[in-house]
Amino acid sequence: MSLSNNKARLRWACRRGMLELDVLFLPFVDNSFDDLSDEQKLTFERLLECDDPDLFAWFMGHQICKDAALNDMVKHILMCARKA
Repeated sequence: MSLSNNKARLRWACRRGMLELDVLFLPFVDNSFDDLSDEQKLTFERLLECDDPDLFAWFMGHQICKDAALNDMVKHILMCARKA
């Protein structure tokens, strides 16, 4: 079942073990998720399945995600965070 159909479950999945990720994901879901295409929503859900250390490295710029779609989503989330 896709999380994008249930905002409460999606928000729960955004709660991570690292505050740095929480402050990126939760506002993104609240403010920008609904504007994504269906394909982008699925990519975001796939991103949430990644391990926290990988997510942290990607979002802090220590590494680049080799999956192009996930890397584009990381960039999109960071761009939205800068606008907020």
